[in-house]
Formats: sequence, C-alpha cells, structure tokens
Amino acid sequence: MRIVVTGAGGQVGVELTLLLNQNSQYQVFPLTKKEFDITNEEIVCKKIAEINPDWVVHCAAYTNVDAAEDVGKELCWNVNKNGAAIIGKAAALSNSKLIYISTDYVFDGRKHTAYQETDETNPLNEYGGAKLAGEKEIFRTCLDSYIVRTSWVFGKYGKNFVYTMLKLAETSKELKIVDDQYGRPTYAKDLAAFINYIIMNNPPTGIYHFSNENTATWYEFARGILKDHNVKVLPIRSNDYKQKALRPKYNVLSLEKAKSHFQIPTWETALDHFMKNLK
Repeated sequence: MRIVVTGAGGQVGVELTLLLNQNSQYQVFPLTKKEFDITNEEIVCKKIAEINPDWVVHCAAYTNVDAAEDVGKELCWNVNKNGAAIIGKAAALSNSKLIYISTDYVFDGRKHTAYQETDETNPLNEYGGAKLAGEKEIFRTCLDSYIVRTSWVFGKYGKNFVYTMLKLAETSKELKIVDDQYGRPTYAKDLAAFINYIIMNNPPTGIYHFSNENTATWYEFARGILKDHNVKVLPIRSNDYKQKALRPKYNVLSLEKAKSHFQIPTWETALDHFMKNLK
C-alpha cells in the first residue's frame, strides 16, 4: 500500500510517518513543505501521479492563528483552502483515498455542549474560516475522503502549548493562563494512531472528530503540564489576555463517532506518557 503524507515535517506528520513506517505492508512517501508546495497545482498533480498512492494524508497547513488575521491572511487562505483543493484534485485523478486534518476552530464555541460532526459550523477567525473552506474543497474535489477535526495538538515534534509552558517555567515562578476557554487536548501520537486505523479499516467516509478524552481549560491543561514544576499557575479571563484572533469559549468535540471505532485515552494519560518519554 502506497501512502503519501503531506506536511510530513509537522508534529502530526512526523508521528504518522514514524508509525506507518513500522508496517512492512506500507510504502510511505513523506513530503515536507520544503520539497512539496501544495499551492502549486502543476507540482502537486505531477508528484501524486508519479507516486500513484492508495492514500493521501493531508497534514500540511498554515497554523499561525493570530498572524492569519492580518499579515498571514493571504497565505493562510492560499494554503488551507486553495492547497486543499489542489490536493483533493490530485488525489481524485490518482483514484486515491484522502484524509484531511482539520480543526475545532470551524465552530464558534457558543453551543455549551460537545460538537457533533453534523453541527452547524461558524468560524470566529480567519484560520477557522480557511480550514472550513478547505474541508469544502476536499469534499468537492475528492468524493472518497475523510475529514478528521482535532484540537489543541501536542507532541514531541514541532511547536505546541506543552513546550511553551515548559519553556516559560524555566524563567518564571508565576504564569497566568486563560481559564474560560474549554476544549480537548490531543496527543499527536494518538491522532496518528487513529489515522492509521482509518487506513487499515476503511470506515465509512465523512467527518470524524478526534481528540483525547476529557475536557480542560488552558489553565487546567497548564496545571497538568507543570504539576511537577516549581511554578504557580494562576487563572485569568480571555479578556485579560489580548490576542488578535477570537477564540471559541467552548470548543469541545464530541468523540462518540470515533469511539465507536477506536479506543481513545484521556488527555491526562496521554500527557503523562508524553512527559515520561520527554524525560
């Protein structure tokens, strides 16, 4: 089985590539940003046609949420919308199945209960809007597609909230963290395992929500990260922490659909596993 992974240098892409390479039945083609410009249709279609994959896992994305509000807006939409359309077209031309990694930011967080895959979308920021547009392009261009929405991703590779907290704790004895935004942390390794499950088992196509079990605020997540560090973590409101992009207040993804196929660990268990490996 031939599998292309775009964004193979990112935290999900690296974990997925490592996992897929453990299976001798897979031939994995990891494509990084430097060697594979997903916004260039000629390059993308030629490369995908040469590989002729059974699966394309599209992890590549523009993820700077605040920069996407101004200086990075054009690039965000070009990568997340136009790039998705190009990948979708190339996958369809090669008769490949496609998995697209999306985000909880397609929702506005005003529901106050967990978001189902069928719930109405309403992004609050440019990043969420561009990723939602990318979802639509995927379904428009490639019928044999899966969309996996996720949230608050952390892992060994790349930048993430866990590394930010650990770095700040090196020089600060007190940290103020937002305590009125709710979501689900996601361990990149667990997300990679779920993607691998889709490839191996071919569940019905469509949208799936995946993160780790249990809900947290950023403050609660930070306390979990720093529980063994000599630093005081204090809760603050979103209004006291200025950011360019609006963030949803309650963006908890329902996991019921994914759980009907796959056993999902809690974020606390996943974080403990990550921290032990980090040491």
